[in-house]
Amino acid sequence: MAERKGIKIIAKNRRARHDYELLEFYEAGLVLTGTEIKSVRANRVSLQQAYVQAKGGELWLVEANIAEYIHGNRDNHDPKRPRKLLLHRREIDAIISDITTKGLTAVPTLMYLKNGRAKLEFAVARGKKKFDKRQDLAKRDAERQVERAFRDSNQY
Repeated sequence: MAERKGIKIIAKNRRARHDYELLEFYEAGLVLTGTEIKSVRANRVSLQQAYVQAKGGELWLVEANIAEYIHGNRDNHDPKRPRKLLLHRREIDAIISDITTKGLTAVPTLMYLKNGRAKLEFAVARGKKKFDKRQDLAKRDAERQVERAFRDSNQY
């Protein structure tokens, strides 16, 4: 997602593109407590181990680490608690059917602030095999070498 007016990127999950073939992207709001949104605004978020889970007809962000707010009191939030995602009902139903019937998973890719509100971009994805990961790395390396050779040849 490119930098646009009113959007501040908080956290990226770069491993998602490496480990998964991302098929369809969604934007969801998050239900957060007061100390959680303060930590989000301070960029104290990690999506590395996070995933989206369907539970009771709703979607939840699980294992995302939003660090405790530094200036919080004893009522500070649990950093790894599940957080509810806010989407339209038809989107939720489509995602749940993809996850349950097609054997896909939902992986968070980006958390950002949009007009002061926390948003999560996640993708319905298919896991890559080890062979696919190696193939992608080799392809990227070959493209880099071609660019480097082209750039070096244009300097003279």
